[in-house]
Amino acid sequence: MNRVPAWLIGLIIPVGFAIAWEAAVVSGVTQGRLMPPPTRLVQTFIALARSGELQTHVLATMTRVLIGFGIGAAIGTILGLLTGASRPARLLLDPSIQGLRAIPSLAWVPLFILWLGIFETSKIALIAMGVFFPVYLGMLSAIQSVDRKLIEVGRVFGLTPIGIALRITWPAVMPVWIALLRSGLGLGFMFLVAAELMGASEGLGYLLVDGQQMGRADTILVAMIIFAVLGKTCDTCLVLAARPILRWQDTVRAQL
Repeated sequence: MNRVPAWLIGLIIPVGFAIAWEAAVVSGVTQGRLMPPPTRLVQTFIALARSGELQTHVLATMTRVLIGFGIGAAIGTILGLLTGASRPARLLLDPSIQGLRAIPSLAWVPLFILWLGIFETSKIALIAMGVFFPVYLGMLSAIQSVDRKLIEVGRVFGLTPIGIALRITWPAVMPVWIALLRSGLGLGFMFLVAAELMGASEGLGYLLVDGQQMGRADTILVAMIIFAVLGKTCDTCLVLAARPILRWQDTVRAQL
């Protein structure tokens, strides 16, 4: 197993399912009307790509999710660090943020439309909000979970508060931060669908709705598969980018 590429092992289940479903449709076990076989999905994918429609939807989706993710992750990280490191800031800000976090995400949709209109700003704001809360809460908890003895050792060695933050606190929370970014990125894709229901005329979320209205199960499934591929690709890129930063870790995962 160690000689087989990890990505190849990960394809076993989806490829096996696709082959089994194709065989079930070909043999007549099922009609494949509501769950089209892989060959039909490939045909739909090619048709969308040739028309240029697919590229337009993918570009719109990725632009929204990356901008929203960047904004939400940045604000969540900064406020999480601030409230985690400063008790006055935590007492002032955290109760309000936790109260806002309890509001269902879809409840913000009509308000964002009223405030920001139905164009890109409202969609990006909804995605950013979905990313912000898990990153903020995780950073707050991570800062508060730093071993107090490490802070005391830093003070003994004469480190300033900024030195402690840069040389002790930040390295200690960095692995958690990377995990939070991955979680926030996944939620960004989830909020993207809700965002693209806000009067969008392009994007994979719009393609899903269009497939539903037209009764095209193949279009819906193609959009879902592309969502999965884009999400996994972005997550992989984030993990690869974090590898040099976390190279110092000596963990069980690094040995697997």
